[in-house]
Amino acid sequence: MLTRNCLSLLLWVLFDGGLLTPLHPQAQEILEAQPRENVVPVPERRSSAQRVKRGWVWNQFFVLEEYMGSEPQYVGKLHSDLDKGVGSVKYTLSGDGAGTVFTIDETTGDIHAIRSLDREEKPFYTLRAQAVDVDTKKPLEPESEFIIKVQDINDNEPKFLDGPYVASVPEMSPVGAYVLQVKATDADDPTYGNSARVVYSILQGQPYFSIDPKTGVIRTALPNMDREVKEQYQVLIQAKDMGGQLGGLAGTTTVNITLTDVNDNPPRFPKSIFHLKVPETSHVGSAIGRIRAVDPDFGKNAEIEYNIVPGDGGNLFDITTDEYTQEGVIKLKKPLDFETKKAYTFKVEASNLHLDHRFHSVGPFKDTATVKINVLDMDEPPVFSKPVYTMEVYEDTPVGTIIGAVTAQDLDAGSSSVRYFMDWKNDVDSYFTIDATEGTIATNELLDRESTAQYNLSIIASKVSNPLLTSKVNVIINVLDVNEFPPEISVPYETSVCENAKPGQVIQIITAADKDLSPAGQRFSFKLSSEASNKPNFTVHDYRNNTAGIETRRNGYSRRQQELYFLPIVIEDSSYPVQSSTNTLTIRVCRCDSDGTIQSCNVEAIFLPVGLSTGALIAILLCIVILLVIVVLYVALRRQKKKDTLMTSKEDIRDNVIHYDDEGGGEEDTQAFDIGALRNPKVIEDNKIRRDIKPDTLRFTRHRPPAEDNTDIRDFINQRLQENDVDPSAPPYDSLATYAYEGNGSVAESLSSIDSLTTEADQDYDYLSDWGPRFKILADMFGEEGYNPDKVT
Repeated sequence: MLTRNCLSLLLWVLFDGGLLTPLHPQAQEILEAQPRENVVPVPERRSSAQRVKRGWVWNQFFVLEEYMGSEPQYVGKLHSDLDKGVGSVKYTLSGDGAGTVFTIDETTGDIHAIRSLDREEKPFYTLRAQAVDVDTKKPLEPESEFIIKVQDINDNEPKFLDGPYVASVPEMSPVGAYVLQVKATDADDPTYGNSARVVYSILQGQPYFSIDPKTGVIRTALPNMDREVKEQYQVLIQAKDMGGQLGGLAGTTTVNITLTDVNDNPPRFPKSIFHLKVPETSHVGSAIGRIRAVDPDFGKNAEIEYNIVPGDGGNLFDITTDEYTQEGVIKLKKPLDFETKKAYTFKVEASNLHLDHRFHSVGPFKDTATVKINVLDMDEPPVFSKPVYTMEVYEDTPVGTIIGAVTAQDLDAGSSSVRYFMDWKNDVDSYFTIDATEGTIATNELLDRESTAQYNLSIIASKVSNPLLTSKVNVIINVLDVNEFPPEISVPYETSVCENAKPGQVIQIITAADKDLSPAGQRFSFKLSSEASNKPNFTVHDYRNNTAGIETRRNGYSRRQQELYFLPIVIEDSSYPVQSSTNTLTIRVCRCDSDGTIQSCNVEAIFLPVGLSTGALIAILLCIVILLVIVVLYVALRRQKKKDTLMTSKEDIRDNVIHYDDEGGGEEDTQAFDIGALRNPKVIEDNKIRRDIKPDTLRFTRHRPPAEDNTDIRDFINQRLQENDVDPSAPPYDSLATYAYEGNGSVAESLSSIDSLTTEADQDYDYLSDWGPRFKILADMFGEEGYNPDKVT
C-alpha cells in the first residue's frame, strides 16, 4: 500500500507541475521538428492563404488506477489560444465517462477524475473537448478527440486457472524426468513495468521435484524414487509477479504427483517351507491348500505364476493361480491313501509374468519354497476289488445256484468285517440273492433269456464297525442261451407254382428263424420229411447259407387235378442240443403266361373260357348282381303286399293268430291261439267256436276227441288247464298261460354219449367213405386203413 501511495504521489507531482498541460504555440515550434504521436491539432480560424497553425495540442492523458485520495484526482488542463483569461471562453467535455467519471472546469479547463478507476475493468477512455464563446454560444474551434489511459499499478496477483493439478511419473525414473507444466495468469498490464512478469518456485516438494522458474515445467529431482517406499507426493507451487522481487504479488497451487508402478520387485515367499495336512478322503480335483508369494508391485506387475518343480510327489498335485488374490491353489490330481504313503514333499516356484528388461540386472524375478503335505488317516468305506463285475449264467439254471461273488475289503489300519446286501431298485432284482458274509450271488428264480437277457444289479458293502460307510459296485449278469426252441420257417408259409412249370425250377427261397439267441456261426439245414422225400412233385435244395430253394420235380401241374400241395420241410439248427421242426409249406397251383407271370390262382377261374378278358368277366358279374338285386326286390315287395293284406283283413281267421284292434276281451278272447295244433297238426280245423265269451264254470267246452297217438299230450294239457282254473292266484283272464311239453320219443334217439355202451374202438367209420371225397381223409384217419400221405402231396 505504501508503494502504491508513493507512485500516486509521483504522478500527482508530474501532473500538477504542468507536464501534461496543453502545449503553447512557442513550444510547438520545437515539437514540429520531432516525430509526434497522439497529438490532436486544433486549427484556429484562418484564411485559405495563411499558414496552418495549431491553436491547442496535447498528448494523451494518464490517470492512476485505484486512486484512494480524498480529493478528485487531477488529470490535465485544456487551454485555447483564444482564451485571454477574461472568462469569455467556455470548455465542454463529452465522450466515455464524461460527467460520470471525468469532470471539467468550464472556465479554467481543468479535468478531474471523480471516482477510482480499475484498468483491468477498462484500460482507457475516449473523450471529445471543445471551446465555446460564452456570449455567442458558438464554437471557437472545432471539436477535438483525446484519450485518457488508466495507468496500471500492481494490484493483481498471479492465478493458476487450471489448478490444482494431478500428475504421474513412473517410479525409478531418472533425474529430470518430465512430470507436468503449470501456468499462472496475471491480470495486470504486461506492457507496463513488471506487474505481469511471473516467476515460478516450489514452496513444498523438495528435494523430490524441481520447477523451471520461467516455463513452470516440473521435473524429478531425485533418482530411483520407489513407489513401494512412497507413492503419493503433494507439491506446492508459487507464482510471483514483479519478476519475483520484493513487493510482488504471489499465487499458489497444489500438484498431486503419483509414482506409477514398474516391475522392479521379484515375488518372494514369506517363508521357505509350507506345511499342509490333507485327509486321505479328499476328492480328486479339490483344493487342498493355498500358498502365497508376496510381490510389492501393483497390477499386472504383481501377477504371479506358480509351478511345481518336478520331484518327489509332485505328480500327485497341481497348482494354479487365483487371479484375484494371486495365491497358489494346490489341487489333488490323484487319490491319496494313508496306508500307501503318509507324506509328500515338493517345491513350488513363483515367478512374474510381465518382466521389465531395465531391471534384469537386479536378479531373477522368481522364488521357490518347499511344500510338505501330511496325509491324514480317515475311516474309509470298503473298497471292491473290481470297479464292475460281469457274470454269466445259463437260462433255466436251478434256483439257488451260485453264479459268482463280489469282494470288498476295509483298507484302514483297524480292518473291519464287511457285510454285503443288494440295492433294490425294482422287482427284477428279486431274481438274485447275495450272501451277506461271503458276497456270493445266487439265482432266486428261474431265468429266461428270451424274457430278459441281461440284469444290472447294485451291490452295497458296508463296514460292520461303521455301517454308515458304504460303497457300491455294479454287477452285470448275462443270461446265456440254452437251445430250447426249434427253428421255424420264416414267412411266407404259402407259395405258388405255375401250371406250365419245368423240372428244376426254383419257385421259392425260404429262410429260418430261431427264438433262441443263436451263437456266432450257427447254421440251419433244410430237407424234406421222410414221408415226402420220395414224392415226385417238389424237392428242397439246401444252399448251406441258412437259405434253401423249393424246386419242381416234374413237368407241368394241373389245377383241375390238384389245386394245393402240402410240402413238409424239416429244419435243424446247429446248437446243442440240436433242435428241429417240421414246417408245412402250402403250394398253390396257378395259371401263368408264357413268361411265368401269375394270372389267376382262384378255383373258379378253371371253368372260365380261356380267351375271356378281364373286362368281359367284370361285365358278366355286374349283370348277375343286377339280376339278383331285381329278384330280391321283387320277392320283398310280394311279401310286403301279402303281409299287409293279412294284417288288414278282419274276416280272415287263422289257426294260431287273429288280428284285432282293441286291447283284448278278457278270458273269452282265446281265439288267438288254438292248442289243438300242439295235439296234432294234421287235425282238420272244424267246429271252431268263438271264445270271446267267458265260459261258465260248470260247463266244459266239448272238444273233438284227440287222436290215439296224442293221449299223453291231452292228459298233460287237461291237467294243466285244471290247475290254472282252480288256482286263486292265477293271472287275469286276458293273460297268456304257456303249456310246454318236451315229448317222450325221437326217431333219432339220444345223441348223448353218457349212456353209450360202445367205445371209440368199437366204432366203424367206413361209412364216411360213402359220403364223398371230402370225407375220404377222415375215413382213412379213423378207419383201419392208415393215413396215406401220397394222396395229399
